[in-house]
Amino acid sequence: MMPDPVARVFAGYPADARAALMTIRDLIFAVAAETDAVGALTETLKWGEPAYLTEASGSGSTIRIAWKPAVPDRYALYFNCKTSLVDTFRSMFETLSFEGDRAITLGIGDAVPETELSACIRLALTYHRRAGRDG
Repeated sequence: MMPDPVARVFAGYPADARAALMTIRDLIFAVAAETDAVGALTETLKWGEPAYLTEASGSGSTIRIAWKPAVPDRYALYFNCKTSLVDTFRSMFETLSFEGDRAITLGIGDAVPETELSACIRLALTYHRRAGRDG
């Protein structure tokens, strides 16, 4: 069940942006459920945007999703810019669009690249677990 503050943010998005972001939200929860050691996600707001945290397991880095009126035809998945996540995604998936070292951007109305996004989401949700083992 979506927390009320998060539901209010989704309700404030235009219908097409809301539908696209709900697809991404569902994908985040699906990837978390099928990925070992991620556990339950915390759904909350960070910087006024829907955010997904691995508070229970501590396995990963926060993922935020948002639509912004300044770029009305796009929406994004945001990652901690102090990690190497977006650089990793960029090296893996040249077909995705990126915003600096912090986001994957997608066009509203475009097909969602579920395979690519699932891989990126999985890497974010397991970032700390892998960093501890690899670093």
